[in-house]
Amino acid sequence: MTRTVFCRKYQQDLEGLDKAPYPGPKGQDIFENVSKKAWEEWHAHQTMLINEKHLSMMDPASRKFLQAEMKKFFSGEEYEKAEGYVPPSE
Repeated sequence: MTRTVFCRKYQQDLEGLDKAPYPGPKGQDIFENVSKKAWEEWHAHQTMLINEKHLSMMDPASRKFLQAEMKKFFSGEEYEKAEGYVPPSE
């Protein structure tokens, strides 16, 4: 049986994550308020940002940048995109 959450990004009830993606309050907040669909989209976008901007996860500034972008992504705010990237047409 799948668990549903009211997704912060899509503003509708969608399938939730199976477990919290991070430990602590931040992970619990994502678990309770972000859908599996939104999390998977963020994960792909995060990977693209890391690759295109040559971010190092060893660098605290890079991690802080990604945390800020994740918050914007899920809140529906304007978030950083890879320069020159054009999403594939469906």
